[in-house]
Amino acid sequence: MSALTVSQDPDQNWDDLVRYWEEMEWPEGSKVEIIEGIITVSPAPAFRHNVIAARIQRRLYSVIPEDWEIFQTLAIAVPSRMGMLIPDLVVAPVPDRPEADSHIPASLAELVVEVTSKSNARHDRVSKPAAYATAGIPLYLLVDRWAPGGPTVTLYGEPKGDVYRVLAAVKFGDPIKLPEPFGITIDTGEFPFD
Repeated sequence: MSALTVSQDPDQNWDDLVRYWEEMEWPEGSKVEIIEGIITVSPAPAFRHNVIAARIQRRLYSVIPEDWEIFQTLAIAVPSRMGMLIPDLVVAPVPDRPEADSHIPASLAELVVEVTSKSNARHDRVSKPAAYATAGIPLYLLVDRWAPGGPTVTLYGEPKGDVYRVLAAVKFGDPIKLPEPFGITIDTGEFPFD
């Protein structure tokens, strides 16, 4: 199954769009995001996708501070880009008083990780990094299983406006180092190939 988009009033304001996203009954197990003002419903990630996210998560747990957490299904809000995005992993300090139960401001995130799915890789390569950079998220790790030249892992950082700088890019099988505050190397050789 590929991603489905839900059409709504193009003049709808952010608050109404979020309310609709929160209150609508979506298919169980699906991933529902607002990407550039359009509600997008994607199927649950496949097995290999989840294994990659879990292996990255395991490495991150060894280095994050006690008051930070790694979230797998938490939405992050980027109102200026009309986005309510659900990365595969979000690393962020746990807010004392969250503004909402359904999401946190994207500006709280220290790192977001996306693992591409065949049906929506474009979002992970184009729309989402623009939103993450706009929000000022310091690091974005893209595990692109469907890259045209073969599977790659790219670390983006130093956001300016809606653009990141590429800090490192490797093919599956090569290690990639995350800078401080993480200071770890991820062995992409542990990732399952398709």
